[in-house]
Amino acid sequence: MSVRKKLVEVSRTLAEVATGKSKADLVVKNGTLVNVYTGELLPNTDVAMAQGRIAYIGKADHTIGEGTVVVDAKGRYIAPGLLDGHMHVESTMLSVTEFAKAALAKGTTGVFMDPHEIANVFGNDGVRWMHEEGQGLPLKVYTTYPSCVPATDHLEDAGATLNVSDIAESMKWEGVEGLGEVMNFPGVVYGDPKMCGEIEATIRAGKAVTGHFPSDDEHMLQAYIASGVSSCHETVTREQGLAKIRLGMYLMIREGSAWHDVKEVIKVVTEDHAETGNILLVTDDVYPQTLIEKGHLNHVVRRAIEEGVKPVTAIQMATINTARYFKLEDDLGGIAPGKCADLLLIDDLHQMEPSTVIADGQVVYDDGELRIPFPAYTYPEAARQSVHLVKPLVPDDFRLHSQSNGNETNVHVIEVIENSARTVKGTARLQVADGVIQPDQARDIITLACIDRHRRSGDISLAFVHGFGLQRGAVASTVSHDSHNLIVMGTNAEDMAFAANELAKLGGGMIVVEDGKVLAAVPMVLAGLMSDQPLHTVATQVKELEAAWKKLGCMLNAPFMTFSLVALPVIPELRITNRGLADVNEFKLIPVEIG
Repeated sequence: MSVRKKLVEVSRTLAEVATGKSKADLVVKNGTLVNVYTGELLPNTDVAMAQGRIAYIGKADHTIGEGTVVVDAKGRYIAPGLLDGHMHVESTMLSVTEFAKAALAKGTTGVFMDPHEIANVFGNDGVRWMHEEGQGLPLKVYTTYPSCVPATDHLEDAGATLNVSDIAESMKWEGVEGLGEVMNFPGVVYGDPKMCGEIEATIRAGKAVTGHFPSDDEHMLQAYIASGVSSCHETVTREQGLAKIRLGMYLMIREGSAWHDVKEVIKVVTEDHAETGNILLVTDDVYPQTLIEKGHLNHVVRRAIEEGVKPVTAIQMATINTARYFKLEDDLGGIAPGKCADLLLIDDLHQMEPSTVIADGQVVYDDGELRIPFPAYTYPEAARQSVHLVKPLVPDDFRLHSQSNGNETNVHVIEVIENSARTVKGTARLQVADGVIQPDQARDIITLACIDRHRRSGDISLAFVHGFGLQRGAVASTVSHDSHNLIVMGTNAEDMAFAANELAKLGGGMIVVEDGKVLAAVPMVLAGLMSDQPLHTVATQVKELEAAWKKLGCMLNAPFMTFSLVALPVIPELRITNRGLADVNEFKLIPVEIG
């Protein structure tokens, strides 16, 4: 890959190409230009590129010389490369390099990643590893530096802590373009010094403060915005979306592997006819199979079009709007002289499947294949040592003893919702036998555990969960947002202990077991969050994992994604952490048994 050059370094060359004095490196001819600045489709247009940037748009024969590579668009559309304004590479289960290969093939030429997953395991070192890996790739990888590590200070324990000084220093890094999603919105609203200090440091650096506001509280929303947070991707209803854009907030509409928000939230455009300049399309969390079967950000654009958004408008929400939000519109987001030469050739805008992808003026994907080599990045050995248990776990570690003396007791139950990041705070009356509270498989109430894997504390908390439908066996994961402790769920204590121990031996990841045998596993040796294997290998493992979940009786869509969020105490209503059961509505720990 050639070194990416700034406009000031090549502006004279571009001007000479535009006048024909010098010749272009690459010219795309005979396409229909998707102009995101005017909303027009301009037929019979050429685009000439030099030094990785766009030099001329129009009839560009005068820019073609002996050394110019010419690509005939053959009537295809020429669109800007797509920009994902909020996503987590770790959720793809891939390294940044392997993700980049998959994303570029689907038309994503730039991402704004929030690596707060690895930050919760390895802190600033983990962020730096991923950020460094991204800087040498043909995919433009920008970082929004994690803001809430851990996500809460009093409900859980992560593997690291980031503070205001970390944020202030990171804003000096080349390629850090903002503050990662500020999940501790009560802390912002009520003046927590750490949260307010992080926001202030970001604003002083002239960078964007990205948000996370799942509440319907209007007073808190306005206080949150007034504190400096300027966007939100946690919008699930049309009403929430309207409230945010009416207040000048950037609305990020999400469509990932498990969270399908476009259908409802896009109504602010299709039915309320809101102006779209402050609306972005994002993925947030995407799994390997989704990348292969549906795509990346192109899938989100396609979903918006399917819901009635004009194709050019949908593309604007995934290109120029994103660039403007992050104050990078001088370089990114559109096809215009001086901009980075990131373009897609697309046969059908309604399908949004690129046949050719150009990044920095170089054909990186064409005719179903990647056309360039990708640099290798080696993670340090420390990145592979992230699961630290005090001792092997035993079945009795997964039996919850009652504090009452009766044969029955009332308990809180985490109720999960398919395709939603939220849970419901439920209750149930369960039997007690020999002092142990018994799960009720007939009512789909089974045991859930969260085990500290960072500090060797031996912390194990137990609770009950409803909604997964497991009939046998157990599952475990070190992907458990955001602190990424080891979570285990099962129908019996023996399989739960076996699942936890086997996953620790693998170095982390996800596993499904039954009767003391491993049915499927996805080893994730990098921080217990990412595989070091290629996309198709990981996708095959995930497919086997999904089949194993079904064998145990779970029929939810992307159940491992839903499972990975049962320990996230910043989204309502009820979660488990290594410290216990967290009531997110009250932002406090509560007992499992109801007194």
